[in-house]
Amino acid sequence: MTTTVADFAAITNNQRAGWQTGNYARVGNNLQIIAELLVEAADIRSGTRVLDVACGQGNAAIAAARRFGAATGVDYATNLLEQGREQAAAQHLPVTFLEGDAQDLPCPDAHFDLVLSTVGVMFAPDHQKAADELVRVTTPGGKIALASWTPASLVAEMFKVISSFGAPPSGVRSPMLWGSKEHLAELFGDRVEWVSLTKRDFVMRYHSPAHFSEWLREYYGPITRLAGTLADPAREWFAEELADVARGFNRADDGTVVAPSEYLEAVGIRRA
Repeated sequence: MTTTVADFAAITNNQRAGWQTGNYARVGNNLQIIAELLVEAADIRSGTRVLDVACGQGNAAIAAARRFGAATGVDYATNLLEQGREQAAAQHLPVTFLEGDAQDLPCPDAHFDLVLSTVGVMFAPDHQKAADELVRVTTPGGKIALASWTPASLVAEMFKVISSFGAPPSGVRSPMLWGSKEHLAELFGDRVEWVSLTKRDFVMRYHSPAHFSEWLREYYGPITRLAGTLADPAREWFAEELADVARGFNRADDGTVVAPSEYLEAVGIRRA
């Protein structure tokens, strides 16, 4: 029996191209409340040195800077970093944005008091390397705070649809595992003491299931990229199956979408 060894470098480059497709910020801006709640859960103090990993357009970095933290965001999607710079400038917030990979952070050891990620680092293909990097850049006694979609979430179902039209790379574990305390224990071991593990819902709100599908196909990079490779009738099936995900979680009865997606909010302390 042969074991498939994932080419994480190639997979990472392919992922980067996906996130730079479309305009993820149009989706990510709607998730700002997750970052605000995560920063509050971490009990940030003014002057705290904060790193937002896989920051996208900088939701958590901006939330930290709004509370007078010394905030830095890092991501490998340069178009999203530029949007983060624009948003921070528009809000008169001093945020530093760096280009870099969550699996190889361009940051010194034990430098940050608080390391955050909102549904970002979970998508790094090499889970263990990404976790190791989070620990490496956090000061002993500092905090690591993560918000990650759970395996039972709407987003997990959405990625099942994606996988059915475009198989994920061999050897890469599901990003949704980051939304389970068991996986966090496996990745971080005794290096991090998790002091808070809370399941929350982010409620997705759209005009209709069809609008949900259309919005993601236009703006959510990996979905935009995949949809562009499909020809009819597969393209139409893909659109409808995405709409079905929204229908399956929808609690509205007026034709709109009000659909909760579960995520795990985890706050831990890096042990010395």
